[in-house]
Amino acid sequence: MMRTRMFLIFLLILALALPSLCLSEDAFDPETDPLLQDFAERSHTTHDKSMGYPGNEDIRLDGFYEWLLTNKAGHAIMNNAGDPNNYAEDHGSLQIENAVIRYFAPLYGFDPDEVWGLVTMSGTDGNNHGIYYGRNKLISETGMAPVLYVSEESHYSNMRLAELQQLDVHMVETDEMGRMIPESFREVADPERPMLVVFSMGTTFKGGIDDQQAINAIIEELNPPAVYRHVDAALFGGYLPFSNHQDLVDHSVLGFDSIAISGHKFFGMDEPCGLFFTTKEVLSKQNPYEVTYLNTSMPMINCSRSAISPLKFYWLIKTIGTEGFSEMANGMLEKAAYLKKELDRIGWPAWVSSEVSNTVFFTQPCEQTMHEFTLAPDHDDRFGGGLAHVVVMASVSVEEIDELIEALEAEMAAAEEPAA
Repeated sequence: MMRTRMFLIFLLILALALPSLCLSEDAFDPETDPLLQDFAERSHTTHDKSMGYPGNEDIRLDGFYEWLLTNKAGHAIMNNAGDPNNYAEDHGSLQIENAVIRYFAPLYGFDPDEVWGLVTMSGTDGNNHGIYYGRNKLISETGMAPVLYVSEESHYSNMRLAELQQLDVHMVETDEMGRMIPESFREVADPERPMLVVFSMGTTFKGGIDDQQAINAIIEELNPPAVYRHVDAALFGGYLPFSNHQDLVDHSVLGFDSIAISGHKFFGMDEPCGLFFTTKEVLSKQNPYEVTYLNTSMPMINCSRSAISPLKFYWLIKTIGTEGFSEMANGMLEKAAYLKKELDRIGWPAWVSSEVSNTVFFTQPCEQTMHEFTLAPDHDDRFGGGLAHVVVMASVSVEEIDELIEALEAEMAAAEEPAA
């Protein structure tokens, strides 16, 4: 009897508690949900004066989302499971992904009839494909695992990807501007094994650009069994094709085998994505993984991929276009030159790795200025220690640059005041 009574009491307590435990649609109000409202508030405030990180905050996708909702195009699972270059059925937005590839490939010097491309999940995903494809190609040609060569200032993901793919890595020293030193490459190069070289087209902090022609000359002299060249062009690869310096990312000019570009940097995507390009000749050295239930080959690393990112890329191509991208690219470089000029004017030590860089690095200011303008920190004794940088994106305005200069001037004035 006692057990029955206790069980009935438990059921009564549970019945009373259930309404508060269950979250029905009627009880959910996004306007009062604390987590959602905190996120929404931060999305409007934390990106103000965001100058230290390579994201274009000028996101022009409102029309896209209106189109998506109006046409109820988001009411189904969207999955690009297949090769957008050669698909049997369009399971998501493969046809539009193919159109994106066809638009961008010539901008990077690839023959539309010989290119193989992909809209990736990120720049790192593109680098993963480049290193993986390079590894497979070199092994198929020589029977030997290659050595990966990458500069010590390249993006950290390249080292992690080498670890993931169990490759030997030889780090190459860089000069003060973050560029791979050719003679250092010669010192660590192993001419007895295939070479998989990752060139940085804009290092993370200083915007250094590796000299592909100088490294290629050394490779030709050393005459290794085989070589594969991948370009990590996450940021610079976005805007250089639309500038007067497009040759720096041109496959037909420099002869690299693959290139990776980020979509959420220059182009103004609101989520991580990117582009990867190589040739059909490189593709032929990969395992195609013929998948019967998809009626297609799956040469890419990922099976399920976003079908929304290609749609957004296509939207930006159609709404901004080549002319708009060119205005964005040249405007960025002009504002970067203006920032450097203003830093020189006030006497604040500052450097730019080259005229094609949108990244200006300088002596690190006080913590308040670092926080106010969301500046990224680094350290290099060759420049006196602490450094900060501004990555001048399309969303960085001249007015924001002027505000930064005023803050630095105020800091200099305060430092000159005599102690009380």
